[in-house]
Amino acid sequence: MGVLERVPARRGKGAVALAQPAIEADRLIKGDCIAEMAKLPDACIDMIFADPPYNLQLGGDLFRPEGGMVDAVDDDWDKFDTLAAYDAFTHAWMKEARRILKPNGTIWVIGSYHNIFRCGVVLQDQGFWILNDIVWRKANPMPNFRGTRFTNAHETLIWASQSEDSKYTFNYRAMKTLNDELQMRSDWVLPICGGQERLKRNGTKAHPTQKPEALLYRVLLACTKPGDVVLDPFFGTGTTGAVARRLGRKWIGIERDDTYCEVALERIAASLPLDESAIGIMQSPRQAPKVAFGTLVETGYLEPGAILTDVKRRWKAHVRADGSLACEGLNASIHKVGATLQGAPSCNGWTFWHYEADGDLKPIDALRQTYLLATQP
Repeated sequence: MGVLERVPARRGKGAVALAQPAIEADRLIKGDCIAEMAKLPDACIDMIFADPPYNLQLGGDLFRPEGGMVDAVDDDWDKFDTLAAYDAFTHAWMKEARRILKPNGTIWVIGSYHNIFRCGVVLQDQGFWILNDIVWRKANPMPNFRGTRFTNAHETLIWASQSEDSKYTFNYRAMKTLNDELQMRSDWVLPICGGQERLKRNGTKAHPTQKPEALLYRVLLACTKPGDVVLDPFFGTGTTGAVARRLGRKWIGIERDDTYCEVALERIAASLPLDESAIGIMQSPRQAPKVAFGTLVETGYLEPGAILTDVKRRWKAHVRADGSLACEGLNASIHKVGATLQGAPSCNGWTFWHYEADGDLKPIDALRQTYLLATQP
């Protein structure tokens, strides 16, 4: 894999419509996102995930109470002279995004309060149909060090289709299974990127706004199918590519920064290991918010394909990508599979199913408690 800048042939007005060849995917294109998207053929992308500059416009240095400087976003790529300049930039890249997206494709745009409302207006101006706004509530947000505002504990994602009548992909059952047989809501509680997943160069963050793989895992699992082509026009350090590869989706990334390109290519080529650094010694149970079994799969505490057994090792179940279990012809949640196998009206899957660690069987509830301990503020 390498950095490619091939320009596919394009059709002019009045040309005979010819079948487009399969687009070259699983590649990183180095360059400006607007210029490089303009080189792609019409209607060639199944899903776009866009994490554009937030236009934070931070002024001056920011310090923690003990005196340490906060590693904030002050890169040139996040700076625009005026809001009008930012709006013009947003219109330009979204126009190309709409052209290259398939009629039944969807686009996701993530942002903070600095830019997401402006992005939403431009999406609608371009003709996109908004399906949902998702609130990503950070389980462990950065505090407000100055104490002058509420802690910014969430970001917003907008999910949109090409039109009101688009037959877009939505894997409802996968999302419900991922959420312990409850409908997936539009507020997602996931930790920010940290631990071994946080990429570094010379001891500092490789990218100031690296997104957690768990977030992209849920997005891709929700509205793409294996083999779909996912484009990220603001590729950064390649989170979208890493998760797409993990889930069997094809990917194209566009990034202009040499260092980010280098980090992304290394990361994807090496099949970045899932972050298991938070798994530690089991602590005493404590009151905590509900955690879906699918969250453990998303965040890497259990990988798809892992084998779970009951404590007597009578049954072996395989963990699937959407958080369901496959066992003896059954495909359902940890609770339903356990109940059916036992011929019981119900089953607590958290204590029934076990995983093997260091030769011992441990209930998957141990992983849930470890996750809660690792993600609480």
